[in-house]
Amino acid sequence: MTRDAPPRWDRRMQQRLSRGEAAALGELYDRFASLVHSLAHRVLGDEKAADRITREVFGYVWENPDAYDPKQGPLRSWVASLAHREAVNRLRQAEIQGNGTPEQIEAKVDEASTAARADFIVTSMPAPLRAALELAYFQRRNYRETAVDLGVTEEEACRRLRLGLQLLSTAHSHSPRAMSPPGYGTAL
Repeated sequence: MTRDAPPRWDRRMQQRLSRGEAAALGELYDRFASLVHSLAHRVLGDEKAADRITREVFGYVWENPDAYDPKQGPLRSWVASLAHREAVNRLRQAEIQGNGTPEQIEAKVDEASTAARADFIVTSMPAPLRAALELAYFQRRNYRETAVDLGVTEEEACRRLRLGLQLLSTAHSHSPRAMSPPGYGTAL
């Protein structure tokens, strides 16, 4: 497999969806529904709106499986970008209806997008990095305690924490549109 080739699962899933296999949609939903819902909820702060966006995203995927271009990135990123884009559109509409100024609206969108991006990064990072960050952040463990809890050396615990934090720091260094892989600029 070349460096630019999409993962085999992504290609097969798209082919199955293109053939209209309902089981493929169920499998995709099982794999990514919590991601879609949590991104939408993180942006909007509304459970019912997140439920609607989740339904709409999977409806869109079902009706438009060929809109996914495996050469543009992983299926997970595409589905996340659909959810993020739709949630941001809803947030903008709600803020406009609430008479927010353009500056207020974009500040709120930027804040919500950064939070959603951070969530996406954490759920996408390798399990060893995520486990180290969760111990350090939620359990308030230092690197020595993290090393003991994970059964690794202190150096390895430091490496995992450093890499995890470096990945997480990118959530603040990107524009709200950075979550969308290149080429995925169309709305639902």
